Amino acid sequence: MFGKITEMKEKMETVKKGLDQIDVSGEAGEGKIKITMTANKKTKSVDIDPSLIAADKAEELEDLLIVAINRAVEAAETRAQDEIQSATKGMLPNIPGLGLG
Repeated sequence: MFGKITEMKEKMETVKKGLDQIDVSGEAGEGKIKITMTANKKTKSVDIDPSLIAADKAEELEDLLIVAINRAVEAAETRAQDEIQSATKGMLPNIPGLGLG
């Protein structure tokens, strides 16, 4: 059992490093705002349509940034969970609450 745990820890570290190579994105405002980040939730880029960069559009810009960032974070979390489950599949029994099954 301890061998499996050590093997799983090593796989998890490999997966975490691999998540830095996976890009995910979140968009808002019909593509006017696009956030790109790694599956480890490190923001790589923020693309803003120039039409939103005006003093009278500040509130809309802020709202759309929040939506796009949240969507990118959700995509990163989903992708990370998928990668972890794939890497650890069959290594341990499905223990409720661990999200490994």
